Amino acid sequence: MSPHADPLTTDDLDWLAPAVVDALRPTFEAWLAEAVAFPTVSLDASAGPEMEGMARWAAERLRAEGAEAEVFETAGWPVVVGTFRHPRATRTVTLYHHLDVQPANEPEWRSDPFRMTIEPGGVYRGRGTTDDKGPALAALLAVRLLKAADLPLNIRFVWELEEEIGSPNFEAFLAEHRERLATDSVLVSDTVWLSAGKPAAPVGLRGMLGVRLLLETGTRDAHSGLVGGVARNPLGELCQLISEIYEARTGQIRIPGFHDEVRPLDDEQREQFVASGFDAGRFQAAHGLTCLRTHDPREMTERLWARPTFEVHGLVGGYMGPGLKAIVPPRAEAKVSMRLVPDQHPETILERLRAFVAERAPDVRVEAGGMLEPFLDEPNEELAGALRVAMRFGFGADPAWVREGASIGAVVQMQRQLGCPILFLGLSLPEHGYHAPNECFDWHMASGGIRALGRYLVALAGPEI
Repeated sequence: MSPHADPLTTDDLDWLAPAVVDALRPTFEAWLAEAVAFPTVSLDASAGPEMEGMARWAAERLRAEGAEAEVFETAGWPVVVGTFRHPRATRTVTLYHHLDVQPANEPEWRSDPFRMTIEPGGVYRGRGTTDDKGPALAALLAVRLLKAADLPLNIRFVWELEEEIGSPNFEAFLAEHRERLATDSVLVSDTVWLSAGKPAAPVGLRGMLGVRLLLETGTRDAHSGLVGGVARNPLGELCQLISEIYEARTGQIRIPGFHDEVRPLDDEQREQFVASGFDAGRFQAAHGLTCLRTHDPREMTERLWARPTFEVHGLVGGYMGPGLKAIVPPRAEAKVSMRLVPDQHPETILERLRAFVAERAPDVRVEAGGMLEPFLDEPNEELAGALRVAMRFGFGADPAWVREGASIGAVVQMQRQLGCPILFLGLSLPEHGYHAPNECFDWHMASGGIRALGRYLVALAGPEI
């Protein structure tokens, strides 16, 4: 199949007509409300009942649609696998999503994050609506419609419950069940468009290294009038260390060797980024940013998609109540991370960070958190062509082939263990608020996603791919 070919007309796909898809809206809304009600915060070690309940619900949902479904236990949270088999199928496609979510304890939430609300315009608000329960359920409804068309294709759903913590047990699961999970390709629906009306199909993802910097200089709060000037202040020292690690105003990282393995962009890649349709103003508004380091789209896309970063996520320590309490705290912690790009490796970067900290602040402990490798791959030409046709069918626009600044550890793990092409059909918009308070999804993106995914699967069932 040529990347630009579209051998089927709209008349051939009446089962994907907008009116047919719209009739599924009550089912989608009911499913999504049930899924959101499970507070599947994978970071919470006490979330076992919620995780187990979510996994059982997901398996039952898949079985009700005709899949062979199973819950696989891991050393952490479970994985749910559901397979729709067709007796004449010669190919299998795997659809990957995750059902775990970020914490939702921000004070900015306007409603209970684990009780979905439906707002005017078909907006669904709640934790996990866009990341990634909504896209997962849209995919399942696409397969419901596809079954009626009797197309010869095996379709496997893999729903993970540890993506938000870096998928620490997913690769072991893949390795253990590699033969059962063999597939011709994988489609991931966990990425974000450039803006409303401008689809994006990433070919790369940044990796990530999470770190905690800890310093203890006492055993209890001390009166700053009695010890100030003599006592070390761990909060101040961590702030100084961070300022030595990177220049906060520009983002420049000062760790020796940090950039040594960064794969440079060529002129063609830079032009692809610019041609993607990225708009600085829409980006700023969608993410609620009041100011930026740069407003140049060329510079912005390169910073977002092809350069590593250092970010400070939180400082913990000292007095956090109202007013001022004049103490010197005994301990402090900085939560930081680095987004990595091809060909950086988290283990190598961690070693260089440790050496930098040991030289400048030898009693600061460096505790590593999650490590995710970056991903970069040239998409299979025929699959990319099918994806382009599918996005045009579902949303009326071709996708931009870009990279994404976020990280999905499971993608690199599937690349290693399954050894097949991996493509991305994301359904989320910047304004949906990944990881943010008041996260939302909407019916326009869900219904377009059902149509787009259905069209993509039609292409995979054909003889030419």
